[in-house]
Amino acid sequence: MIWIIAGTSEAREIINRIKDLNSYIATVATEEGKKIISSTSDKVMVGRMDYGQMKNFVETKKISLIVDLSHPYADIVSKNAKELSDKENIKYIRYIREKTKVSSKAIYLKGYKKAYEYLSKVKGTVFFTTGSKNISDFEKIKGDNRFIYRVLPALSSIKTCNDENISLKNILATLGPFSMEYNKMMFSEYKADYVIMKDSGKKVGTLEKIKACEELNISPIVIEREDEEGIKNLDEIEAIIRKNT
Repeated sequence: MIWIIAGTSEAREIINRIKDLNSYIATVATEEGKKIISSTSDKVMVGRMDYGQMKNFVETKKISLIVDLSHPYADIVSKNAKELSDKENIKYIRYIREKTKVSSKAIYLKGYKKAYEYLSKVKGTVFFTTGSKNISDFEKIKGDNRFIYRVLPALSSIKTCNDENISLKNILATLGPFSMEYNKMMFSEYKADYVIMKDSGKKVGTLEKIKACEELNISPIVIEREDEEGIKNLDEIEAIIRKNT
């Protein structure tokens, strides 16, 4: 059995490509993720797993290949899956997106810790496009600034905002990726001085955010991800899956 760790648009594409196969099972973290990947498939399971749960999963399902198509910033998931593959002698492949580092005035910061340090010293309105996961930590360093959060239109995201007492006027619940013009409209409407983003890849709108910032003379701040080894071609991923069925 092949285990596909899903959570990205590329995972959805791979699952659509191999829907003629029976020897795979995909997992996503949330119900919202399942709707994005494939809301009707009985081969998509929902739920976060720690290392112990992953180990039980691969043993129960008799997994022989792990295909990691999780989000570029889901580093704990990938770390656990890779460690498990090494210890259990299970083949592991990782899909990685191209980074979008461009020649611009964008400020690149190595990880969230550096981002917290940097943002604790700024003044003005900060527009976050990094989702809901780190809102609690961002709020700790907000000070007198205005923080705007653009999050997925999912109950879990809204709950996180509510738990942190984020004002409704500072929440945008909408699903991207967005064009440069749409980003410009939002950044301008909220009079952003800074826009915070992850380098999630060219295909999912990072470049459009940077360009929108440049046209509006806003400082784009990119939280960089760790370097990874893996496969950048979905055709190659599909070929490996089919070879191992």
